[in-house]
Amino acid sequence: MDLSDTSGQLEEALERLHASGPERGGWLSNHAPMVVEALAAHGQSGAVHRWVDLYQDKLEDFPDRVAPVTDADWAEALGDPRRIADWTDYFSRTLADHPWRGVLAEWWPRLLPGLYGGATHTVIRVGHAVRALEAGENAPRITELAHALGYWAARHQPVRGITTLPGAPTAGAALDAVPAIEPGHMGFRDRLTAVRRLPVWADDVTDPDTARARLTELVHASTHRYATHGHGEPTMLVHAATAPNAVLRTLDSLPRELWAPSLHAAWTASAAVTAMYAPQAPVTYTPPGRLTAEEILERALAHGDEHVIKLTDTALDVGDDLALAAALRSVEMSEPPAW
Repeated sequence: MDLSDTSGQLEEALERLHASGPERGGWLSNHAPMVVEALAAHGQSGAVHRWVDLYQDKLEDFPDRVAPVTDADWAEALGDPRRIADWTDYFSRTLADHPWRGVLAEWWPRLLPGLYGGATHTVIRVGHAVRALEAGENAPRITELAHALGYWAARHQPVRGITTLPGAPTAGAALDAVPAIEPGHMGFRDRLTAVRRLPVWADDVTDPDTARARLTELVHASTHRYATHGHGEPTMLVHAATAPNAVLRTLDSLPRELWAPSLHAAWTASAAVTAMYAPQAPVTYTPPGRLTAEEILERALAHGDEHVIKLTDTALDVGDDLALAAALRSVEMSEPPAW
């Protein structure tokens, strides 16, 4: 994984993309900043601009400003999607005056309860931005963090009223115990409001190192599960893995006391997405021959879909055969984009 890429392709792409808003078509997320970071991180910087060129028609203008967000009134603007530009301005100003890790540490516990906003793309975009900054700091990457945090703050959406059910000792077994919501709920937001019961898992963890280990376990289990359960909804079930992985990527940039709360929020997000899109039954999936990580990434890039690329990115982080099979499964199940 080429996290120290210095080609400048990522920076050029981010500067192109920062003229666009984080959403399109009402509330669908702009995936381009996340995809270009994933490609650059895995040594595919040369494909970054080609991919953005193909995605260009899905980009929309940056939204209008309403009123400045300030330190005195930020709580009133939290979760107001009309304030995306105001929040982005706020974080741009803040990051210009303060080290980015300090800003992240201050805002992470404020934003963490609302990581379901934007179908979890808010925290996923932050995870990509943080990985890029840990690899090397520069102005476009700092700006990307401002855009990512601004998007999260504007789309902040907590989940409340969840009844806890008996859990299981492992992440995989706990995901198996997640009850599916009743059929008939269409969009993400309607489905999210229908999630009322989730099993507990790792809820007693307070030690930071244990929290990291359990979060890693969750990322592995949710990625593996896609190979056998992703057919429930090939696009949306990607987020059961990519959302907790975004949290995992961010841990080392956060104070250790935030690691356990991060684990708990990541579990609830992964479990909620699992409940919202669970298939009626799993399938057995056998990949058509063993492929290397490089071959899987090439297939994902050739396919072109943003969710396929991002699940492959997470599968490469996990790195084992079942994770790579899950990435290949996403290539096979997902409709190629109509460029």
